[in-house]
Amino acid sequence: MTSTIIHSLAAITLASGVALTAPANAQEDTVQIGLLSLTSHAPSIIAEAKGYFEEEGITAEFVSFQAAQPMAVAIASGDVDFGVTAITGGLISLAERGAVKVIGGALQETPEIEGQKILVSRQAHEDGVTTPADLAGRRFGITTAGSSFHYMAHKIADAEGFDRSELSLVTLNSVPAVIASLRSGQIDAWSIVPNIAGGLTRGEDVVEIGVIADYVEDYQVTTVFTSTDIVENNPELAERFLAGFSKGVADYNAALVDKTMSEEETAEIVAMIHEYVYTDRPLEDADPAIRAGAMRINENARLNLGSVEDQMEWFKSEDLVPAEATVENLVDTSFVETF
Repeated sequence: MTSTIIHSLAAITLASGVALTAPANAQEDTVQIGLLSLTSHAPSIIAEAKGYFEEEGITAEFVSFQAAQPMAVAIASGDVDFGVTAITGGLISLAERGAVKVIGGALQETPEIEGQKILVSRQAHEDGVTTPADLAGRRFGITTAGSSFHYMAHKIADAEGFDRSELSLVTLNSVPAVIASLRSGQIDAWSIVPNIAGGLTRGEDVVEIGVIADYVEDYQVTTVFTSTDIVENNPELAERFLAGFSKGVADYNAALVDKTMSEEETAEIVAMIHEYVYTDRPLEDADPAIRAGAMRINENARLNLGSVEDQMEWFKSEDLVPAEATVENLVDTSFVETF
């Protein structure tokens, strides 16, 4: 059977929700997976810990990053094989050069699940920033230009009717740096996933003033991506990665989103995640933070193509990507179901 036929069958299998299993004589591959220290990256962690990648003939090794854009560069260079993170200007530009491809969806805003929060510093709140409409003229923290935080900031401005330029964007290069700046009042505002937001608002330094779901409908927050070289020359490896990843997604959603797993099973999942997330605190302290505010990750890595298209148009409107950039160059739709 040719690789093209295998590729097509695997895409159909994933889209139909049936787990793909590696043949008994499948090649063993060591795969480098980009990881941010966020609960939303748990499916890869779970897939490695529970042997789902091993079942697919994959030995997984994690490479840690502090922001999305450097991960895209690492995949383009071949230092990392797969990543799960937000679409960035850098990712789109690398796709236009033929270096990377999005092959699936991951974290998504959904109406029934609590989503990303809009936060302000205590100082800003006391100065009158009590709703997102009050953010005009304020300092909004982002990791890098063209990051998901940049996109969310501008979607707030557009919806609230003030010019994007009225938001003063402060580039801080990493999530920990943004957190520290928000707590200290060096920036006024930020938006982040609920488990991190909840930890911040439980203290005295940060206040929640809104939710991103009011400004971005069905936002495909993160995607699964890999190098164009793997897509074109080793698509079977991408299929096996997605199969193992999708099993991790199912466990993640069952344990932390739908809460259909037993408490014993959920505790085991949380302990697995803790090996890479909130490692600076003991498990008993990290457990509530890992469980709190978990957002849905798309079953079988389904991809919201409409959201990707909306993000692409925003990047173009800000001249952050080439004007000729296309979704077709960014996304290979043959691996998973799109909607």
